[in-house]
Amino acid sequence: MKSLALAAALSVAATAALAGGLNKPVMEPVVVQQSASSSSGGMVLPLILLMVLLAAR
Repeated sequence: MKSLALAAALSVAATAALAGGLNKPVMEPVVVQQSASSSSGGMVLPLILLMVLLAAR
């Protein structure tokens, strides 16, 4: 009787352990955002300001 109870307990434990199965993990793709840069660097705004100052004279 003890061996029957032990076998039943082990079968329940084994069933619960394997219930989920083995699935491959799903990895989300990493989104990389590239910032746009121009060849002039940060020179556009100072040039516009300079042109406005020269035009105001």
